[in-house]
Amino acid sequence: MSAVSSISPHKKYLGVYVVELDDGTVRYATKNLAPGYRVYGERLFRHGDAEYREWNAYRSKLCAALWNGLDELPVKEGDFVLYLGAASGTTASHVSDIVGPSGRVYGVEFAPRVMREFILVVERRKNMFPILADARKPQDYRHIATAVNGIYADVAQPEQAALVADNADYFLNDGGWLLLAIKARSIDVTQEPSEVYRKEIETLKSRGFEIIDVVHLEPYDKDHAMVYAKYFRRK
Repeated sequence: MSAVSSISPHKKYLGVYVVELDDGTVRYATKNLAPGYRVYGERLFRHGDAEYREWNAYRSKLCAALWNGLDELPVKEGDFVLYLGAASGTTASHVSDIVGPSGRVYGVEFAPRVMREFILVVERRKNMFPILADARKPQDYRHIATAVNGIYADVAQPEQAALVADNADYFLNDGGWLLLAIKARSIDVTQEPSEVYRKEIETLKSRGFEIIDVVHLEPYDKDHAMVYAKYFRRK
């Protein structure tokens, strides 16, 4: 445990906490759904009867987006979330903390080795459900995942926006939210990141998404942006 001088709810982002350490530095955290357990070596903070996990912006693109002023954090307590590209569960575990016991996080991951690491996280968190599948083929897991309030996507694939839109057509509620971490260099290393972002955003718009905010993630991640959008099913 690290010594803290105060922990308080973030004034803008529900479910996120501001931790002030004894040395005056400030960190973000989420309330630990699995007290006593770390996911990626993060620090644990005890305050009152609760335990909090440090949320590292250099390890989590969503946390980086919050530090860089994302318009709002759409993830809410009780949300059902489809998480594309769960990897070993770093950010997904913080989403799990925020949605709480009444929410669900369906974590889709393609790599078996990484999925084994993710399952170790899931074992401590009853609101997380691992799905070993290719996010480009949502039809393969439509019998596992239910309708969801939001999609979080962090996949190193070309045509990320089209992949996300295909999943939205299967699972995302009308008016549901999307958080898409665009990796410009994973899409096309020959194009400038700004051009890649523009094309992916245009794809989202053509598939029923209304763009709410776009936040670049430097200095935490180079050539990355977080897109926050809402989805409206086409009539």
